[in-house]
Amino acid sequence: MAQNKQIRLGPVALSSTLTTNIVNPPTLTGGTGLAGTNAATYLIMTHIRIVNKTSGAVTFSMWIGATGANAAGTEFNGIGSSVAANSYVDWYGRLRLDTADFLVGGASAATSLTFQAEAEIGIV
Repeated sequence: MAQNKQIRLGPVALSSTLTTNIVNPPTLTGGTGLAGTNAATYLIMTHIRIVNKTSGAVTFSMWIGATGANAAGTEFNGIGSSVAANSYVDWYGRLRLDTADFLVGGASAATSLTFQAEAEIGIV
């Protein structure tokens, strides 16, 4: 039976580079005599909040895919969506990210938006 742990991700300021890695589950390395045991984690994202700390609207975009990539067909959330001045946008769901999955993205203006999220972390 899984014993996932509730975790908080961020807050972290989004950059204006839309291929910035925001979230990626860690691998498990090290140890002795652990051959054949679990070697990776996964995240189940349940809530994401994008906060605008400025006095003007700012857009954000997020993709799920390879590290530092935002290929067509991997769009996840936002994709040019506007966050009103001094406001926020919430996403709720159950999204699994494995160690090969990267949540990447950014904002139209560097450090204007803040990413924060809640998730569960488990061992594969």
